[in-house]
Amino acid sequence: MIATAIAFSRYYIALLFGMTIAASFAGMARTKKNYIVVGGYTVFVFLIQLLCLWNFGMDMTLKLYPLICHFPIALFILIYLKRSWLIALISTFTAFLCCQPPRWIGTMAGLILHNVSMNHIGYNVTAILFYFFLQKYAVKSVQHLLERSMKSCLLFGAMPTFYYLFDYSATVYTDFMYNGSRAAVQFMPFLTATFYFVFVLLYYSDTQEQARIQRERDMLDTQLKQAQTEFALLRRMQQNAASYRHDMRHHIAFLQRLAFEGRVEEIKEYLNTARSDIDAITPVRYCENEAVNLILSAYAGKAKQAEICLTIDAKLPDVLNFSDTELCSLLSNALENAIQACEKILDKSKRLIRLRLYAKNNKLCIDIRNIYQSEPIFREGLPISSKEEHGLGTKSMAHIVEKHGGAFQFSVKDGWFIFQAVT
Repeated sequence: MIATAIAFSRYYIALLFGMTIAASFAGMARTKKNYIVVGGYTVFVFLIQLLCLWNFGMDMTLKLYPLICHFPIALFILIYLKRSWLIALISTFTAFLCCQPPRWIGTMAGLILHNVSMNHIGYNVTAILFYFFLQKYAVKSVQHLLERSMKSCLLFGAMPTFYYLFDYSATVYTDFMYNGSRAAVQFMPFLTATFYFVFVLLYYSDTQEQARIQRERDMLDTQLKQAQTEFALLRRMQQNAASYRHDMRHHIAFLQRLAFEGRVEEIKEYLNTARSDIDAITPVRYCENEAVNLILSAYAGKAKQAEICLTIDAKLPDVLNFSDTELCSLLSNALENAIQACEKILDKSKRLIRLRLYAKNNKLCIDIRNIYQSEPIFREGLPISSKEEHGLGTKSMAHIVEKHGGAFQFSVKDGWFIFQAVT
């Protein structure tokens, strides 16, 4: 009687262990309500198993076990926890794999002590200890892998799934594992090694991709900070211009005194110096938007120094649905790329950049085109560069346009490289 009770306790502990671990892997919150529901559900499923055992015997019950145990666990995760079929199945198969260490330890305890009840007791004790170990060290990591992406879920679940299929096909439905053939003995080491190396390779590839994305994100953050710094400098230049205009009365008074004294040459020299200073710090007014005026003035000066003909047609209102730093990053990257492309052209008469900005239906419309020396290369619609860490400017531009729900296009036509965006 005691041996029978111990045996049945092992079957219930196995069910409860698998159920709680599978639900935890699927993301079940550790609340009193959930534990009560799981406990009640496992009692219900265990009664179904006992009914099958009573009517069909042990052999048939073992063959029906996927249907009367594992399928209800997956169904619970699907319906009660509202997870996908993929997560439900892989959580169940992974929990089944987690049942193997307690099973092996129980088997070893029974063999050493020559007692079947010690097999069951060893299983029960190990399952309870292993449950707390998994809850503390494994559950959160498994949840992250299952919910991260479908690829990650499939990658993680491949080994548990194949082990589950192999275990039932080779030990329950056939005697392949126990017929003593070399193929049966060597199959699991082969499968384990194969999945190990596949997992390592795919995990490494995924890690590298995540590292690349993080590097690009860090570089884009750096570019944005640089744009903020550059825009702050432009703002300071505007303030200097305002201060210079404020001090104009002092200049006029000084010039009046020179004129009264008849010092004409000094007046001319002073006027030339003042005009140069004013030109250097005063942004050209291209449109109503002051931020755009600052940016365009700065790059018009860069283009002039590089002996590039930059024509600007800007018709924008004072207020746009962009922050100043976003405008700076968007226009600065586009104009910087255009200037760098034109600087490579040996014939200075062919260094041309045309910029058109206008608003239509509350949308910012951009058309920037430049002559180029080398044919640009495109990948996934974006121009790429062979130089390391280059090409991030175009990604930053694309990110800003997409952030505002707009559309963009990079293209070439008749020797012109063209960037167009509506957002």
